[in-house]
Amino acid sequence: MDKDNMKISMAVIRRLPKYHRYLKDLLEKDIKRISSKELSKIMGLTASQIRQDLNNFGGFGQQGYGYNVEALFEEIEGILGLDKHYNTIIVGAGNLGQAIANYTNFEKAGFLPKGMFDINPKLIGLKIRDIQILDADHMEEYIKANGITIGIICTPKEQAQSVADRLVKCNIQGIWNFAPVDLNVPEHVILENVHLSESLFTLSYLLNHRDE
Repeated sequence: MDKDNMKISMAVIRRLPKYHRYLKDLLEKDIKRISSKELSKIMGLTASQIRQDLNNFGGFGQQGYGYNVEALFEEIEGILGLDKHYNTIIVGAGNLGQAIANYTNFEKAGFLPKGMFDINPKLIGLKIRDIQILDADHMEEYIKANGITIGIICTPKEQAQSVADRLVKCNIQGIWNFAPVDLNVPEHVILENVHLSESLFTLSYLLNHRDE
């Protein structure tokens, strides 16, 4: 089967960033090659699972040698699309929006924050690093003029759907949603929801049931 025509499961796709993170750590330690068994020990996956995951994209390992760490890292970067640049905007310049704007690792990975938008007149005109907070009324024209690919929503939940609708009308390709609400977008728009409270509540459950 042609790997380009294979249906990759979301479980595999969601493990790819973990591979990227661990391989980056190995490179920083100047480790040149690693076996699936050695990789399994540090990642908490089985060697079989690692081989299965990577075989979805062509394998990359050599019998008796293992994986060339740098080559595999570059392959994973390409699969994740991290060898490209994405112009992004942040909608909602409150604490969460400002925290994302200040997180420089996103920029290093190719996600370039071009502007922030808000409706609060006290925030409009301020800068977070070199990113100016603009009036949300001008969001559509800014998106079209600056080739924005990804919109990051950090608004209250009551405003999130209307913001998403505006982004969709501007032909935005992807939405990263931090508002605590599930959004409705057309199938051609890639939507990734990040519900911080759900992760925290999962931690709360595990803390309260760890002895069961």
